[in-house]
Amino acid sequence: MSGKRAIRVAVVEDQALFRQLLVTGLDAAPGVSVSVAAADAASARRTLLHEGTDLAVRSIDVAVLDVQLGDGSGIDLGVDLRAANPALGIVLLSATDSLDVLLDLPRTITHGWSYLSKTSALSLPALLRAIEVSAEGRSVFDPELVARRRPRRGTGLSRLSTRQYEVLRLLAEGLSNAGIASRLGLAPRSVDNHIAGIYAELGLASGGVVNPRVAAALRFLDESAAS
Repeated sequence: MSGKRAIRVAVVEDQALFRQLLVTGLDAAPGVSVSVAAADAASARRTLLHEGTDLAVRSIDVAVLDVQLGDGSGIDLGVDLRAANPALGIVLLSATDSLDVLLDLPRTITHGWSYLSKTSALSLPALLRAIEVSAEGRSVFDPELVARRRPRRGTGLSRLSTRQYEVLRLLAEGLSNAGIASRLGLAPRSVDNHIAGIYAELGLASGGVVNPRVAAALRFLDESAAS
């Protein structure tokens, strides 16, 4: 992240100790600055959605939100924040290990949403990566949860080749084409071809309302289940 403007982050977490750990860790990381820390959805809305404040939602780049807040849903809060700032990245943190909650999002705002489990392999580097990727409008789905999923029978996902499925799984984890190529030991052009084949098999096309990369990741969730 060096050489770039610091990514401005809001943290909304109702567990005081965990919130403080998040704020301390993120503020100490290069390239990230915590602008807002809130304990519940109501205080986050007062701070971020109140017109005229210096800390309005338009002045942050990514919101890190607990899915289960004491006074409401972090997902609903994220939807409201995105309505006020369409470029905002969202990183959801949850203890329920349910990636499927992302399937309930309005399709017009699915880009830039990431999901990490508090109970799998959550670490500061993983969170920083999710923040950076979400700030760029892409998504990171928790790698441990993604690895547990298998295609449902009779779906487009089940018709993918083994290599195509590996590529799509890594795409869902938020890796770029170059990152996928490095992980699998493939040439970048080969990854490009595999992704084109995945889009064709799943009936995805560019130019629609939803970015095909985002749509492919959501199809991965929709047509797979935890094993």
